[in-house]
Amino acid sequence: MGLNRNRDASVTAEDQNLCVRPGAGAEEDGFWFAIPPGFISLPVASPLASSGSFGTQELSAVVAPFLCSVSDGATRRRFVTSLTTAHRMLCALWSEGTVHCSLGLHRDDTVNDDGGVLLSFFTITWMNISWAPRAVTAARAVTTAEGHGNIAYDELGCGPVAFSETLRTPRPGSGLPQTPLLQIYAHVPHPDGTSLVLLTLSTTATSHRDAYRTLLRRITERVTFDAPRG
Repeated sequence: MGLNRNRDASVTAEDQNLCVRPGAGAEEDGFWFAIPPGFISLPVASPLASSGSFGTQELSAVVAPFLCSVSDGATRRRFVTSLTTAHRMLCALWSEGTVHCSLGLHRDDTVNDDGGVLLSFFTITWMNISWAPRAVTAARAVTTAEGHGNIAYDELGCGPVAFSETLRTPRPGSGLPQTPLLQIYAHVPHPDGTSLVLLTLSTTATSHRDAYRTLLRRITERVTFDAPRG
């Protein structure tokens, strides 16, 4: 689908409802969420692993359904050439505690649409922290984070949440294009007070900041720590 208009060109036609747990967590430790159309779930295993890693070929296989839906040959070729960069970006974003990763594929349907495909990554990281009230944890998560801006707090169905953003240019030699990387965060404290779930949406499509921020908020609004009934 397009990122801003309701024009379906996505891999999935409806939200995907998913659950993740830290390691072999118990049922009550679950974290339920849904990702909107246009995202493809990727293997959680580290792309940096020496064996069983998730490389460019595997990434190509995952996005094959999307490529089949793109009728324009030029757009398809541009996207294929960007897969190597996408894999490098995935390697840079992956960290210990990552329990979910999705690749976002959306067509640029803005006024200046050039027929391109907007790439993004949605990751969830489970972090162990010292116990504190949830509201304190949410506030502390952004006030102690270096370089975070556009900070906002809200009380959602999953409890207190802090939103923030960073805009950084990758370090020289990182293998990534020297273009600004926008990362939008939702800091969601776990009810047990000893865990923080970090939702991150990362993209180089900085001109679409508002749309991506709205997208992450939509995802966060559907987060729950209670197992769905039935």
